[in-house]
Amino acid sequence: MPARRGAPRAARPEAAAGALPGATPVATPEVPADLQQGLPPVIDRHTRVLILGSFPGAASLAARQYYAHPRNQFWPLLGALLGEPLPELPYAERLTRVLAHRVGIWDVLGACVRPGSLDSNIRHPQANDFERLRQLAPALRRVGFNGGTSGRFAPQFAAAGYETVVLPSSSPAHAARTFEQKLQLWRALLSQSRP
Repeated sequence: MPARRGAPRAARPEAAAGALPGATPVATPEVPADLQQGLPPVIDRHTRVLILGSFPGAASLAARQYYAHPRNQFWPLLGALLGEPLPELPYAERLTRVLAHRVGIWDVLGACVRPGSLDSNIRHPQANDFERLRQLAPALRRVGFNGGTSGRFAPQFAAAGYETVVLPSSSPAHAARTFEQKLQLWRALLSQSRP
């Protein structure tokens, strides 16, 4: 594995805006009145694998839980990978079990304006502060990106020395692959990085 340089820099809102389809650069430092804040990271000092989504959807923001939409396949996919009944567990227990497997969850964006849940509607994106990763998760080795929008950040993480894998989105809006096809591709997330 290449030597790690620094943590990937959080993109300035202006830079992040150009990376997302349909997003417009922030012209002024004013904060939009409808700016939505994301969820805190689910990571600890033992996290070796981090899964990054784009930004929580409307159901997740309302519930203050990652992947709360009932048709999102995230919890069934991760449960199958870890051998845990994650979809059947209360949310707090899911997070405990995920962390026990040294897996973390976060998003590439910490804030944005997005009516609805489609990534194509993201405006005024603000990247999370990834400079904190070295302190929060010093054992981190691999970063998986849940879908193409978050996958646009993969080069930054690779340049910082992390192994990266862009995964097919678990979102119900991305139904081109079956659950089994997605699961097969998601297996790359834990291959050779299993603690």
